[in-house]
Amino acid sequence: MIKRNGVTEAFSREKIVTGVRKACQGRPVTDADLAGLAQRVEENIRATGVSQIDANEIGLTILPELRTIDSVAYLRFASVYQAFDSLDDFETAIAVLRLEDRSKPEPT
Repeated sequence: MIKRNGVTEAFSREKIVTGVRKACQGRPVTDADLAGLAQRVEENIRATGVSQIDANEIGLTILPELRTIDSVAYLRFASVYQAFDSLDDFETAIAVLRLEDRSKPEPT
């Protein structure tokens, strides 16, 4: 993994869990949810076949996985990795989430 300052370090599931846990603070997300998310992120990154990946790309890979677990945690995390600059950015992200939720089929 290549950090923003150019330093290279080994990929760590634990660092993913730690980073995502902050976004999940106070949310109904379990340690098992976070472990599963970290595993899926690692699998997605390994599937790309690249030997080094930018830390920001890891953050962007986390987003869709986190979205399936908790939408509030997703917004918190997205605000960092998608560099939200204004309330408009949050409003746009919320509107997209609402559209996606409405398009999901109702459970039977």
